[in-house]
Amino acid sequence: MTSSQVDKQYDGSEAVQAAATDDGEGYQRGLGARQIQMIAIGGAIGTGLFLGAGKGISKAGPSLILAYAIAGVVIFFIMRALGELLMYRPVSGSFSEYAREFIGPFAGFVTGWTYWLFWVVTGITEVTAAATYMTYWWDIPQWVSALVFTVILYAVNLISVKLFGELEFWFSMVKVTAIVGMILICAGILTLGFSDAGDTASVSHLWSDGGFFPHGVGNTLMTLQMVMFAFLAVELVGVTAGESKDPKTVLPKAINTVPWRIAVFYVGALIMILSVVPWTNFRPGVSPFVEAFEKMGLAAGAGIVNFVVLTAALSSCNSGMYSTGRMLRDLALNGQGPKFFTKLTRSGTPLVGTTVSAALMMVGVWINYQWPGDAFNYVVSFATISGMWAWIVILVCQIRYRLKADRGELPQSTFRAPGGIWASILSLAFIGMVIVMMGIDKDARISLYCAPLWALVLGVSYLVLRSRNPQGSAFVKR
Repeated sequence: MTSSQVDKQYDGSEAVQAAATDDGEGYQRGLGARQIQMIAIGGAIGTGLFLGAGKGISKAGPSLILAYAIAGVVIFFIMRALGELLMYRPVSGSFSEYAREFIGPFAGFVTGWTYWLFWVVTGITEVTAAATYMTYWWDIPQWVSALVFTVILYAVNLISVKLFGELEFWFSMVKVTAIVGMILICAGILTLGFSDAGDTASVSHLWSDGGFFPHGVGNTLMTLQMVMFAFLAVELVGVTAGESKDPKTVLPKAINTVPWRIAVFYVGALIMILSVVPWTNFRPGVSPFVEAFEKMGLAAGAGIVNFVVLTAALSSCNSGMYSTGRMLRDLALNGQGPKFFTKLTRSGTPLVGTTVSAALMMVGVWINYQWPGDAFNYVVSFATISGMWAWIVILVCQIRYRLKADRGELPQSTFRAPGGIWASILSLAFIGMVIVMMGIDKDARISLYCAPLWALVLGVSYLVLRSRNPQGSAFVKR
């Protein structure tokens, strides 16, 4: 489908909106502007902020703010590159579809299966984390909570895409409200001086306690890998393209909110927290939000943050259920996966793909319960590098698309990325630097060890599939 055809199909007319179905893939366009916007916002807010920021603060001090700001600019370029591709051809397969078209069939195969694995592994870790958070209030066996959460989210994703979007909307609302509330409380303490932290709160904490770079610039650079991990899943809005009611209008608006989302929810929140509470009070493995509430003397804060982190974990698992089913179906439709993954429910949701993915998530929870040692950690650590693979593919595809469009071989997108191919090249260089940092950091190096093993599995699988049908459209470059 060319962008001119897209323009005709999604011209905003009442007839198109009334139909709200069938993008050529069998899905229903049930996600409205309100839901897409909140999915986009929620994709940038997760446990990486609520929990992971504690480790970053202890390692880099206030300069973590700068790390989030720099990484945020790169994320914006990635999302605008994705937006350019989406306006050229909005499809549910998103990254793997573009990889097939602009890189080759093997790239599409690798991207689809890698992104599927990313969300399965993420779902395993998040549903396990959610079960752990439940023990804060009740002494419930972890496997019981994990089972209940997985079944509920599985049912939601099978009923309809609209219900998925509605649930994700409210999950995101909880996260957004929590961060905005924290910012307002901190602003009140800084200006009015109430709470236990009122007498010592000051923006001077950003530079007076050992300086802005208390552990040096090198340690700040090392935190970039943690910062980028916190942004994983921001690209999920691209997977919703095939089920958006009005992608030509909704998706650009959602993508253009990336700068202020990062500015408010990451940079703004950290500035406020580190102004009220000195960075030396924060510890790795402990939520900076919990620490801040405790230092302020707000006893209810820990329970509130625990609820928010629980919501963030369930939101991530919900997104995983959604995206895995779509990725498996896209692979099957292109002959790069079993045909039974193409089956849809009457409401237009991928039945078999979602079911298989949910089952694997439950197996993962069981494995995590039985053997929480190094073997499982190898699998979990792979989620980080596999998530960044999607970003690399987006940038490479945007570069190749722009070159073809500028030569007149393809129609121009209606949502061109600022900076053109040079912004994408710089973003690729930045991601390359982050991968190098992962290799230097012994705690993150394990992710790089897993990647070749997964690549070997995919390579062998691809060769086997191609040998069975060498002339198939799935193995011929478009």
